[in-house]
Amino acid sequence: MVLVRKRNGRIEPFAPEKLQRGVEAAFAGSAVPGPGLAQLLEEIEAAAATHAGPISSSQIGRLVLAGLRELDEVSYLRFASVYKGFQVAEDFEREVAALEDSAPS
Repeated sequence: MVLVRKRNGRIEPFAPEKLQRGVEAAFAGSAVPGPGLAQLLEEIEAAAATHAGPISSSQIGRLVLAGLRELDEVSYLRFASVYKGFQVAEDFEREVAALEDSAPS
């Protein structure tokens, strides 16, 4: 059984449906092909399953962010705004600047 260590220290079973709901919410309104979403979810589940011991929810969040960054920048920003707890517009501006800096030329 795959276990997840939450930010508050609680450990609970990995819930693929919870991961899917969160990622789908980030994609809401975006035209990302279904196979891209399915592949991202499969990769994250595989990473969690092969992790030694409980995987932290922070690690899962970073995996989601990395995958979304490759698939759809708007979805990435939506997820990042919740995951990173954006509070002001400057948080979005900083993240957009980081995306632009890492974009292939």
